[in-house]
Amino acid sequence: MSAANNLNALILLDRSGSMESRWDEALGAVNAYVKELGKANVTLATFDGVDGLKFDVLRSHVKAGSWRDVTSAEASPRGWTPLYDAFARIVALADAAARPKTVVIVMTDGEENASREVSRQDVQAMVERCKAKNWQVVFLGADFDAFAQADQMSVPVARTLNMKKGRYRASFERLAKRSREYADFDSSVSAPLDIEFTDEDRDDAAGK
Repeated sequence: MSAANNLNALILLDRSGSMESRWDEALGAVNAYVKELGKANVTLATFDGVDGLKFDVLRSHVKAGSWRDVTSAEASPRGWTPLYDAFARIVALADAAARPKTVVIVMTDGEENASREVSRQDVQAMVERCKAKNWQVVFLGADFDAFAQADQMSVPVARTLNMKKGRYRASFERLAKRSREYADFDSSVSAPLDIEFTDEDRDDAAGK
């Protein structure tokens, strides 16, 4: 049995109001990612801030082969960006599943601006805890220079990517390839394999 069967992929998708112009493309990219995974369990949650955090799990531990495309009929952009509060929720879902091969993917078009429950220091501690388990936290900026925000959360540069509109799907398909490599790698043989974006990945995401 392929180790990819044990991959737990959790996607945290920003649905704040500023995502409206890129929403359909973002959903299409998520669907493309899942279809390229092969065998994995996938959870998709959206978040925004309207009188506090709104965190909605649209798909929970769905086998990639049984994935039903998510559409704008299920969620539409609104509100603010309580990124830290939402990140805490998605990590809690990862903790509950407790799978050794876990990737947590954050996609946003802006910085944290509305969290009430969780601080930056709390998030940094969560990311460090994920690193200690060899879980992969990936930060994707949708037409947004994500590096400063990712750094504030202790997400490594190697797992941070800026994506230009029109390149979301291609970037997620490349991430699926990296996710499969991470899932299939036998860490009992040598040091664990991390998900890391290449220069080619970055150029493609930027439309170069």
